[in-house]
Amino acid sequence: DGIYMGGGNSFLLIQELHRLGIVKAIRESVKNGMPYVGVSAGSNVACPTMMTTNDMPIVLPETFDSLGIVPFQINPHYLDADPDSTHKGETREDRIREYHEMNDTPVVGLREGAWLRVVGDEVRLEGHRGALILRRGQPAEEFEPGARLDFLLA
Repeated sequence: DGIYMGGGNSFLLIQELHRLGIVKAIRESVKNGMPYVGVSAGSNVACPTMMTTNDMPIVLPETFDSLGIVPFQINPHYLDADPDSTHKGETREDRIREYHEMNDTPVVGLREGAWLRVVGDEVRLEGHRGALILRRGQPAEEFEPGARLDFLLA
């Protein structure tokens, strides 16, 4: 009745989906109307690539190409920089900006408790937390639950 893709390590998940030869079957099933629910790594692999994951590269998949169910990237578990932190390393926003040095695809930074519902040509941000949309060469945009993000499908 539907596909539920759980979490875990995105590198391992995409390696196994390709190894099992089921990427095309999943794409086609979803294209033909089968519901898809992706959680954490399962949301990463719904994207064109898994290049905006937060995971450690515990394996080297033959490709970073993912299911391509949506035409944008997702960064699940998005964390905002803590201005009171003594950590001086890269923030998630910094890392996504590095991604955008080489890629044009928009990235949705989904905070804990937020999710996207995509039905037809409609994308709605749901849950009790907001999300950031990060695009190459543009400032990050904040969106609250209930926002329509249909522009991500263009």
